[in-house]
Amino acid sequence: MTFRRGHLDYFVAVAEEGQITRAAARLHVAQPALSQAMAQLENELGLTLLQRHSRGVTLTPAGEAFLPKARAAVAAHREASLTAEWLSRAAQGTIEFGFVGHAPAVDSPGVLELFRSTHPDVNLRFRELPFPSSQTSLWLAQVDLAVCHRPPDDPGTWMHPLREEPRVVLASRTHALADHDELTVEEIMGETFVGMHPSVDAAWSGFWTLDDYRGSPARRTEDQAKNAQEMIASIAGSGAITTAPGSVAAMMLTDLSGIIAIPLADASPAVITLSGHADRNNALVAEVLAFAQDLKVVPGIHAQA
Repeated sequence: MTFRRGHLDYFVAVAEEGQITRAAARLHVAQPALSQAMAQLENELGLTLLQRHSRGVTLTPAGEAFLPKARAAVAAHREASLTAEWLSRAAQGTIEFGFVGHAPAVDSPGVLELFRSTHPDVNLRFRELPFPSSQTSLWLAQVDLAVCHRPPDDPGTWMHPLREEPRVVLASRTHALADHDELTVEEIMGETFVGMHPSVDAAWSGFWTLDDYRGSPARRTEDQAKNAQEMIASIAGSGAITTAPGSVAAMMLTDLSGIIAIPLADASPAVITLSGHADRNNALVAEVLAFAQDLKVVPGIHAQA
């Protein structure tokens, strides 16, 4: 029995979305083509996997039994492809370096220049990432290394703290808090914060809404921000606020006259962290990690070597 591997990706998406229309949007394929692919898969297997109805689709008993195997096959193919990609990059002397919000070349140009001058054999290629998801290894899947506030712990990754940064409040210049020179945690606990996408790790997003002080979720907008630009758009348009590391705010606000950053005096700092895959060990990654370890950045100080 043979069938197209791509049909397994389609089946998993349909099963998870419970609707052909949503699955087609997720996969960026036409709905009729997806429906045809599902019919072909069922025909090739000789099984009915999906029960179609007016609200969407549900799995048949055969579909329920087949789904875990399909997921495993899709994951194995994805992992093999990603492994081949990072091996190819390593052979070319390239590291895919992820970041959230602002690029290292803007954030720490001196540090980056020092690395390039002392490690001419390593080519850093930068990629902006969405906010971290609950499984850090999946969030890092398409890059070799990434830097942002400490993502969720994951046994498939390693993490090295680079520096600590004070948190600030980002708000519109028309917000009622905009005339404050400094704020405290207590003063903003009752404010409305920007809502984040469900895929973003709850504890990671909760750090920016001060859930670490509140002990419960903050009041949030109905936005579903997945990255820094969507966050800024919500702040400018909804009257909501968020907190952020000081350097992130400084870099973001250089071209954003409608947004203001206000120091948050008594909040615990953000820990800017370098993260990587536990199973992607090669000489290039080792060079970057050794360089980061040798920097010996003092907590609370933003390195500009």
